[in-house]
Amino acid sequence: MSDSTKTSSSSASTGNSHIDPTGFVKLGAQLPKLATMLAQSIDELGLTLSAQQQRTLLLYLDQLLLWNKAYNLTAITDPVEALIKHIIDCLAIITHLPSGSLLDIGTGAGLPAVIIAICQPERQCTALDSNQKKIRFIKQISSELGLSNMHPIASRIEAHEASYEVVTSRAFASLIDFVEVAKPRLAENGYLCAMKGKAPSDEELQALSDAWQIRTIALKVPRLQDSRHLIELSYKNV
Repeated sequence: MSDSTKTSSSSASTGNSHIDPTGFVKLGAQLPKLATMLAQSIDELGLTLSAQQQRTLLLYLDQLLLWNKAYNLTAITDPVEALIKHIIDCLAIITHLPSGSLLDIGTGAGLPAVIIAICQPERQCTALDSNQKKIRFIKQISSELGLSNMHPIASRIEAHEASYEVVTSRAFASLIDFVEVAKPRLAENGYLCAMKGKAPSDEELQALSDAWQIRTIALKVPRLQDSRHLIELSYKNV
């Protein structure tokens, strides 16, 4: 990927931090605007991210858009929309995640796994997807961004055997389906964390309530009007 890297003459300022445009290919003239939007959103979410972490998030976005056609990574091609609906959307869950090793099921282009790995370098993150091309993208971008805590694996969840303290996903339409496939990979006293648009239905919650303690967290994603929730599940003590 680095062979395709070009240098832009634009610069961006995020508060007191400066985003060097070197290495950005797709963001180009929009980099200053995107950097400002990202920095403001980080403040609104109550996150503390260094200038280097903010740059890394933007580089990931740049590479996501650059390699989108080759790897079929996202239907969103506009940089501003992709920043909001992918990067900032994933940032909104960071402060709500329990600590510990993390597995992201159906990670696609690495969302939210790569975002979490950038923001929390102390956490070991495994990105799991059966799509070989998307996992190749994550491997390449993780290497380029220096994400030593990122572990991409091309596999179906049924064939994966390790256990984790936190299991996430934003790929499942059904909360019940997510719980069914994720629970074998959950460590004792671990947490399932499902990224959802609308809050789960009463029927879904009722079907899970006997075995699971469920917490529904309403998220306020900066610059996004759509509903967003994080559903946290842990085993009830019997």
